[in-house]
Amino acid sequence: MQNMNSRVFQELTTPSLILDVGRVRANAARMTAIVNRQNVRLRPHIKTHKCIEVARIQTADHSGAVTVSTLAEARAFAANGYNDITYAVPIEPGKFGEVVSMVREGVDLKVITDDPSTPAGLNEVAARRGATVGVFLEVDCGDHRSGVQPESGQAMEIPRAISDASSLSFAGLLTHGGHSYGAKTIDEVKAIARQERDVVVDLAGRLRSEGIDVPTVSIGSTPSISHADDLTGVDEVRPGNYIFYDAFQATIGSCWFDDCALTVLAAIVHRSDEKIIIDAGAIALSKDRGPVDRDPGCGYGRVLDLDGNDLGLRVAGVSQEHGMIPVADPDLLEKLNVGDRVRVLANHSCISAAQHPHYNVLENGEIVERWEIHRGW
Repeated sequence: MQNMNSRVFQELTTPSLILDVGRVRANAARMTAIVNRQNVRLRPHIKTHKCIEVARIQTADHSGAVTVSTLAEARAFAANGYNDITYAVPIEPGKFGEVVSMVREGVDLKVITDDPSTPAGLNEVAARRGATVGVFLEVDCGDHRSGVQPESGQAMEIPRAISDASSLSFAGLLTHGGHSYGAKTIDEVKAIARQERDVVVDLAGRLRSEGIDVPTVSIGSTPSISHADDLTGVDEVRPGNYIFYDAFQATIGSCWFDDCALTVLAAIVHRSDEKIIIDAGAIALSKDRGPVDRDPGCGYGRVLDLDGNDLGLRVAGVSQEHGMIPVADPDLLEKLNVGDRVRVLANHSCISAAQHPHYNVLENGEIVERWEIHRGW
């Protein structure tokens, strides 16, 4: 299947990532407008892209603070001038030493916990090595992945233990409205955004009434921040996926499909009656099924031509290196030949990006740069 971009993509190895940098810039500008309107700080979650160049686009008009999901991300970003970092996975003892080492090197690396025993253990390591570590209390606002229950005794006890520790500082409250991804309407997303806000703002008030300073109230998910109508009492937000978006976000209404910036370039390796096979399978695309309750036929991604036009096809099945695409239209099937390239808009850009070593950056119809992805733990 030939089109205007066939030359540009034919020279690339498949499977590989195509990043539309114009859409990245537009998505960054849209989120900047949201946080400015809501009068909150932006601390984007860079797990979506793990890329210095992308982070520079999304932090250009902000403080430069970022959120990471691995210490490998923290190391890579600290080495490239990012000093204000929140590691937003509950800290466990096996990582105390590395965190303290980074803090001693001058990185403002804050961690999170929901565990009553963690403050004492982290404080012992930090005190022994002459460092002070900032620690957030993670609060469950309804996602039920991790975090203390806001009405529990631990919601008051853990912040006090952090505040009283000699080598820890209480950074504040952090939550994630991940259940917004399961909302079926925009009104449901807005209700979750209000819940996300209210849970931590209320707890911050109770802690302050007990004499515990709460420097920062931090919330965030791309759906909830995209649709929040009032963030009074919130200091910072941590959306991540918004910088790329994906088929999931477009389906649930966080964006339009034309906002999605990341696709996977794949080659057709087999054609037979009513189907083609591409060389992008579970490793290149991920096995994330996406919003099956909203779009039961979503499969593992939407198939686009090289200009980004939706062909009306879906990756219906994946094995490790194979993606199976049913093609019911015989005229369309006839145009799809072995060796032709297609682009797949995957369901979850964060997971898809993490499978690849770099982005091929697309601008004005040309591949202009290659940006490294900093993977690992």
